[in-house]
Amino acid sequence: MSEHYRGAVVREAHGPLTFEDIPLRDLTGDEVLIRVTACGLCHSDVHFMHGTSGTDFPYLVGHEVAGVVEALGPDATGVAPGESVVVAPMVACWECKHCRSGRPEACASKLPRRPKVGLGDGVAATPVLGVGGLAERVIVRARQAIVIDPRVPPPIAALLGCGVPSGFGAAVNTAEVGPADDVVVIGCGGVGIAAIAGAAYARARQIIAIDTNPGKLAVAERFGATHLIDASKEDPGDRVRELTDGLGADVVLDAVGGPATFATADGLRAAGSRLVIVGAPKQGDMAEVPMRRLFLTGGSIRVSIWGDCVAARDLPLLANLYLEGRLPLDEYVSGTFGLTDAQEGYDRLLAGEALRSVVVP
Repeated sequence: MSEHYRGAVVREAHGPLTFEDIPLRDLTGDEVLIRVTACGLCHSDVHFMHGTSGTDFPYLVGHEVAGVVEALGPDATGVAPGESVVVAPMVACWECKHCRSGRPEACASKLPRRPKVGLGDGVAATPVLGVGGLAERVIVRARQAIVIDPRVPPPIAALLGCGVPSGFGAAVNTAEVGPADDVVVIGCGGVGIAAIAGAAYARARQIIAIDTNPGKLAVAERFGATHLIDASKEDPGDRVRELTDGLGADVVLDAVGGPATFATADGLRAAGSRLVIVGAPKQGDMAEVPMRRLFLTGGSIRVSIWGDCVAARDLPLLANLYLEGRLPLDEYVSGTFGLTDAQEGYDRLLAGEALRSVVVP
């Protein structure tokens, strides 16, 4: 085993993405060492890289990780060396009052705090979302390493770490979409497409996709959208009301996040509907809610964090749906890159040219 591994580091807001040799330390407690086989490039990484999701620089980037277990700490259980795993950035502790009462999605400890990682020059880096897996190796808690079928190719398995469960779970777990529901998804990036797939899995009556990128709308249709709205060419409100007999949508999933799309989402929902915030807003974002209208229309506004997923239940489910041909995730991968070419993948993501780029170290 090498005494060092390479990882992607950003040392200041908007600074360059560098690839540094990181000393490999001994495992303690319930930690596991994973050889990374693929890492997806996600907008959440970019928020950290730009300093809009935190300023605890330097950051060890990457959190959408698949790999193979290489070694176990002295107290690690539930996995074995050689097993294929997906790293769950959020996983319930099963010990707090929420977990004990059957509400693991509300677990206050579901984002495990990985210790800072010492870089080669002695500076301590913060792992993004407690993972920091855009690297050749990653160390996480054993309960974060979710065993999946090894037949799932690594670039597909990596997607199960963040984007896919975030969107799919928002529709299935948070919104609890059902066959009678008319569903609107705002934003057809990686999370939005997964939300469309989740609504299709739940057999929604209609699935209305909204975006300004025709290419993304075409992908949305292949993942189950029944109607497409190009918001650069027509008013989403008029079209949604036309499709829902003037009532509005039963479920509106905002997969972008931020004041503008929140206001759009609020204007598209029907009485008694569920509005779910899925996309992450930036620090400082504020939205006004017309309280009288909210009171008169009822319904709910919910936040979906990582799709309210239970890792041990939902990640194997998603893997099996892919293997059964019911979740076409091969179309989700827009390109693969080597570790030192990761910046190109992020650039394509920000330019709207990629649904999801994946690094294969």
